Amino acid sequence: MTVPEVATPKPAVAPTLLVLDTATEFLHLGLTLRGRSYTRALAGGAQASAALLPALRGLLDEAGIGWHELDAIGYGRGPGAFTGVRAACAVTQGLAFGLGKPVLQLDTLMAVAEDASAQGAGDAIQVAVDARMGEAYAAAYRRDAGADAGWQLLGEPALHDPADLARDLAPGFAVAGNSLLAHAEAWAGFGGHRAPAAAPRAEALLKLARWQWSRGDRLDAAQALPLYVRDRVALTTAEREAVQVAKQAAAAATP
Repeated sequence: MTVPEVATPKPAVAPTLLVLDTATEFLHLGLTLRGRSYTRALAGGAQASAALLPALRGLLDEAGIGWHELDAIGYGRGPGAFTGVRAACAVTQGLAFGLGKPVLQLDTLMAVAEDASAQGAGDAIQVAVDARMGEAYAAAYRRDAGADAGWQLLGEPALHDPADLARDLAPGFAVAGNSLLAHAEAWAGFGGHRAPAAAPRAEALLKLARWQWSRGDRLDAAQALPLYVRDRVALTTAEREAVQVAKQAAAAATP
């Protein structure tokens, strides 16, 4: 009697993903190809938009592939610097439209949490990133220890007073992000794990992108939109003066 052959399942092919985040003072860029990662961290600033496409092209050249070999493009949607977030969205939309590729929408603050976790911050992390004007872009994240299921967002990213964040922080949470340095006085009393250097680095972005790809969380290029949590980029002179007066009054009233 002939025994029928049993087909051996083919291993899943790892996707080729390009990721970028320009919401901070750095350009964090990454590419994953056949299990290998290629990354860049470049200075941002005024010339970031002009440098972005050549830097991405450089990643592909290093890996030896062309644009059409990408499976998807992941971008950091923010929150963060207005110009940087807009640049990431514009470049991602342009590439995705032109190549006919899907988009992976990545949470910039979640990437900071992922980077902090890789540095030993654990799996319950309050992210706080300097938003200027004495405020922080912040959100809290949690995941099961050792799980690959991704992060649970515990409230939408928003603007916060760092002192309020420090006061209301839930027990057991680490804090990650440069608010720890920019608003050092507000965090002076926090005695838990600190990860001030955590950032939306390429390896963190790639891990989030692979997770989204495995879940099927892919968007059309038209849906590559920024996340803004502030409708203005600067206080007026009168508002800055009012803030200072309020701070002085509060300090004088403190016993």
